[in-house]
Amino acid sequence: MTPNSLTKDLTLPLIAAPMFLVSNPELVIAACENGVIGAFPALNRRTTEGLDEWLTQIETALQKAKTENQQAKIAPYAVNLIVNAANPRLQADLEICVKHKVPVIITSLGLREEIIGAIHAYGGLVLHDIATVYHARKAADAGVDGLIAVAAGAGGHAGTLNPFAFIGEIREFYDGLLILAGGLSHGKDILAAQIMGADLAYMGTRFIAATESAADPAYKQMVCDSTSAEIVYTPAISGVPGNFMAKSLTQAGFDLNELEKAEPDAKKLKLLHEEAKAWKTIWSAGQGVGAIHETLSTKDLVRRLINEYETARLKHKIK
Repeated sequence: MTPNSLTKDLTLPLIAAPMFLVSNPELVIAACENGVIGAFPALNRRTTEGLDEWLTQIETALQKAKTENQQAKIAPYAVNLIVNAANPRLQADLEICVKHKVPVIITSLGLREEIIGAIHAYGGLVLHDIATVYHARKAADAGVDGLIAVAAGAGGHAGTLNPFAFIGEIREFYDGLLILAGGLSHGKDILAAQIMGADLAYMGTRFIAATESAADPAYKQMVCDSTSAEIVYTPAISGVPGNFMAKSLTQAGFDLNELEKAEPDAKKLKLLHEEAKAWKTIWSAGQGVGAIHETLSTKDLVRRLINEYETARLKHKIK
């Protein structure tokens, strides 16, 4: 697979972003069957053996879909690997991904050239999460196949850069595959990302409320009920700055005023972090929540996004 061939089986230039404890095989399969790249974090499966089972499940379902409808656009899938010392499963999970020849690997929180080489050896693509221009240059020099620019407003471990400035500066030195993440919820947002200079859009929060996602029903409802003003950017949950819904922070016992301090009480936050079992009871979302008001199947969601994308394209006379 090459970066240029990645988009040939897509109905939209879109990746359904991998979300911790939310993305599962059902969501990945539904996304891919509807022409959108589906992705999940390897650590969403509790063991490497379980990861092997998930990959087999996904591959079997997608092959069946291709066989039953040879005219349909079935997108490739992706696995997200956390590349740092805190992930003791990295090597074992990488070996399973190599065994299955996973089409796309998304690397986060670390960059290792030997991992890129292992994926390239079987023809896979490596996309790398970056939140700064400095890390974009490092990843480009390391030979990744694409950069995922995680701009301000993204769910999870988000950056702080304005997407216009971020994409513009990256494009001054990088002409490869570029994906934009951060607050995208509508089909017109995907088109806007392309006009800015990105090749693909990265949409996570919008898929939390998909019926196939593994998110708790209360989590899905909170996404539908929240606004951008209720998204809190804090390092208190995992030690890395990220966006979380204020209501879930309050429910977990966090003092929002404490979180907003320039230098919050680290000891107090650490205790709360341990009690709350971060990510399980504290729910992440991006600033795009204000545009999400209902739970939809992935099929219906993708259809809506396609319609919004085409409507915007025709309105603005963009080929």
